[in-house]
Amino acid sequence: MSIDIEPPLTQLPEAPAKLRILLTADELFYDEGIRSVGVDRLIATANVTKATFYKHYGSKDRVITAYVDYRHRQAAEEFARITAANLSPAAALTAVRDSILDAIAAPGFRGCPFINAAAEFSDPQHPVRFAVREHREWYATVLERLTRALGHPMPGDAADELVLARDGAMSGGYAGDPIAASTALTRVFDRMVAEAGH
Repeated sequence: MSIDIEPPLTQLPEAPAKLRILLTADELFYDEGIRSVGVDRLIATANVTKATFYKHYGSKDRVITAYVDYRHRQAAEEFARITAANLSPAAALTAVRDSILDAIAAPGFRGCPFINAAAEFSDPQHPVRFAVREHREWYATVLERLTRALGHPMPGDAADELVLARDGAMSGGYAGDPIAASTALTRVFDRMVAEAGH
């Protein structure tokens, strides 16, 4: 099965210091929140100089956008692994579901990084909100292609429901009962497969 995972993946930074800043931002922003982590903290934790930080990123906003792009890259790589396994559409959809369930059950899980990032920026024109919207559109498109390959009678609607179910499970899995959230997510995914006649 071949499902297009566009947009193309951005390259990881080649400079070790730039990558270290990005990986530090990824950990701190996800664990503590984007706005609560200042530039000085990023610089100290990444063990780089202020000059190095500004040479590679220029501002905290650019690091934040790079963080969202990095999280998108991880999601795209997960979809690429699933589609490269040449699974049936039903098995691929189950693999997507299992990937979400694994994230919810992982130690240190704090919800969806994209929803968390968007929640910190009220301006819908902020670059972070734009990057999150792009990711979500990509995610819905990939799920639509997957449900279409599955033979679902309404693949667009099915994809929208799966995105919403994922959002709810990620939020409920963090703020509420992860077992209940995971069980509800499984029911939605199973229903999509059943609606396609599998």
